[in-house]
Amino acid sequence: MSLPPEKASELKQIIHQQLVKMDVHGRIREVLAETIRDELAPEHQQLSTEDLIKALRQRGIVDDVMKELKFVTDVNEKEGTSAPKPSTHFVDREPPVLKKTNIDPTRRYLYLQVLGGKAFLEHLQEPEPLPGQICSTFTLCLHFRNQRFRSKPVPCACEPDFHDGFLLEVHKDSRGDGSKMVDATTMLSICDPVHIVLIKTDTFGETTLVASYFLEWRSVLAAENGVTNIAVELLGVGTESKVSVGVLNIRLEMYPQLNKTLSPEVTNTQFALERQKTAEKERLFLVYAKQWWREYLQIRPTHNVRLVKIFAQDENGVNRPVCSYIRPLRAGRLLDTPRQAARFVSVLGYERAPVIGGGGGKQEQWCTLLAFLSRNKGDCEDHANLLCSLLLGFGLEAFVCAGTKAKGVPHTWVMTCGTDGTITFWESLTGHR
Repeated sequence: MSLPPEKASELKQIIHQQLVKMDVHGRIREVLAETIRDELAPEHQQLSTEDLIKALRQRGIVDDVMKELKFVTDVNEKEGTSAPKPSTHFVDREPPVLKKTNIDPTRRYLYLQVLGGKAFLEHLQEPEPLPGQICSTFTLCLHFRNQRFRSKPVPCACEPDFHDGFLLEVHKDSRGDGSKMVDATTMLSICDPVHIVLIKTDTFGETTLVASYFLEWRSVLAAENGVTNIAVELLGVGTESKVSVGVLNIRLEMYPQLNKTLSPEVTNTQFALERQKTAEKERLFLVYAKQWWREYLQIRPTHNVRLVKIFAQDENGVNRPVCSYIRPLRAGRLLDTPRQAARFVSVLGYERAPVIGGGGGKQEQWCTLLAFLSRNKGDCEDHANLLCSLLLGFGLEAFVCAGTKAKGVPHTWVMTCGTDGTITFWESLTGHR
């Protein structure tokens, strides 16, 4: 256990004061004189340190010193006796023992540990919170293949004390091999990243989206012993998407251990092929979008002034096709009907994307689903995307419609088409139809 220099000097001073109070030096001199007089043979000219320590132990002086310097009593003693008076000094205790989790030995798991944070320079001047004091906190939210996790809140600081672990199950998409343990080659083809969102909660309970990061976890497949440590740099959101927020130290480990790890050349080749394929898909979509827009304008000239969304920026400032924000979501037993889904979405808070500077213009920012749910509030586009995804999960033919309200303010609604041709518009902020 390592202590900072100021804590180490304080602890040494406490021990010295206690030894002086007990007059340990005088008692040691008495034991030394008694040992020389009674136990030292005439043929020996000097007494060893081991002999002196043995004599101190036999007379119980070492035990007395340790009892006086004991800051934290044992758990069993606490249960049988009254609670002792709290010490005036803080003593580092043992780290908390993590709870054990039952895992299926036939399934493969990725154990992601957050070992701490550093370089959160925005909180460099903030003092350490006192015990019991309410302070702003950081919370990490994770999403991986339909699995969501949330860390314990930690006080905001330049080096936030993140120490949490998340057990992520890695499984195949096909149902037939769902119970079969995946090997390294199969996991290399699983391109789903681990989405990490950092949320800040102030002393009034207001939440703020700090960072959103997509972690490429498959580098652990080529690591020795299936364990790797990486430093993840988190960037800001919105207008601060190019500014560093801080760094997270992350440890990745596979359970059970891989029988055979992949070579770095294989994983790097796979990553390069995926990037090339993604770039080609984006290029083809852009070519199609340009052609569609050209034909759309040829229908009538007034289409040029209509509000049509083809691309939208997410919280990281990345331009994405608007269709990528929608996917069918099945709520299971939580929401029984589409009307309940609309009511649920309307309960989430409404907040326009923050913007730095004046002008009064609307800063458009379409958040990813995890960022919206973790912050528990968002703009009208976030509400509409979530409601449309839920309605698609109920089997409805749903679309997100962009337009303007009475005073020309941009707004979004959800439109559904019934089997009888009935068109219904849903207001995602209020749940009205």
